Amino acid sequence: MNKEKSSNIADAIKQWVRPEIRALKAYHVPSATDCIKLDAMENPYQWPESMVDEWLGLVKDVELNRYPDPSASLLKDSLRQSMSVPAGADILLGNGSDELIQMVLMAVAGQEQTVLSVDPSFVMYDMVATYTGMHYVSVPLNDDFSLDVAAFLAAIDKHKPAIIFIAYPNNPTGNLFERADLQKIIDAAPGVIVIDEAYHAFASDSFMDEAGQVENLLVMRTVSKMGLAGLRLGLLAGKTEWLNEFDKVRLPYNLNVLTQATAQFALQHQSVLDAQTETICKNRELLFTALSEIPGLQVYPSQANFILFRTRKGEASAIFDKLKEAGVLIKNLSPVGGTLSDCLRVTVGMPEENSAFLKALGQALE
Repeated sequence: MNKEKSSNIADAIKQWVRPEIRALKAYHVPSATDCIKLDAMENPYQWPESMVDEWLGLVKDVELNRYPDPSASLLKDSLRQSMSVPAGADILLGNGSDELIQMVLMAVAGQEQTVLSVDPSFVMYDMVATYTGMHYVSVPLNDDFSLDVAAFLAAIDKHKPAIIFIAYPNNPTGNLFERADLQKIIDAAPGVIVIDEAYHAFASDSFMDEAGQVENLLVMRTVSKMGLAGLRLGLLAGKTEWLNEFDKVRLPYNLNVLTQATAQFALQHQSVLDAQTETICKNRELLFTALSEIPGLQVYPSQANFILFRTRKGEASAIFDKLKEAGVLIKNLSPVGGTLSDCLRVTVGMPEENSAFLKALGQALE
């Protein structure tokens, strides 16, 4: 009977679940129990105790029995100021940038529609395109992870993408593409181009000042890398006309009351978040220098809060395993293949965490 039920379930899944979904693997988040966690590009710093006490006083008065403000109007005002969103741009909020990606693609989805990005880049562009039944095309970056603008423009001409996603800085490589090259892509885009500035806090450039001015340009950000990853809050800025359409597929009350109240509170203490960001940038440079001095590694410059580096051929996975055995969890990108073969990525942690990583890495390389 159990075998029969199992067979029936398998047949039902094959009959009713889309084949492209069956072919996917669920997004995997590895366990970091008993490890120094340097795999997820998180801000390692918590708030000062006095700020935590003030926050606890705030959340005790949050009305959990009431639905949240569906438009999150007060939070939008705080984010507009914090993120320097131009007056001519509207704002749409999501449960992390992942939901914003989903909203954008759901609104334009169609079997003949194409999503275009670079390779390697943020995996969710590809995954959500698959969820929504769209055709995903990626243009390989150059060997140094710079943008092959000629190839990208050719792909625009060939595929006429409805949506283009460009991460700026790019994830997982950490670099900023040439602004002039991105301007060429914006000019050539037949549909919408989304500049994903998830790591804007650590970068030296932004397209936010053009949001609301360039008709087909949207700028996406998140508060996750600012030390608020647990809140799951993303922002999309651009022309009202576009955002009104995307808002139609937003689920009601997508931002809960605790996220709204906590984010507003945190943004009132912007100086604390900015000081943490400045510290991370300093630690990034120190970590970059230390990694660059290790023989056998190729280290790539970063304007994010992580550093990508390449090991000797065929050694990345073994090094990753030795680091994990030593209690340090980073990201093994080598299995992705292509230009990421033999690559590992480490999040910039606190000085003591970075030191522990470097010590474990040295031992793994012996």
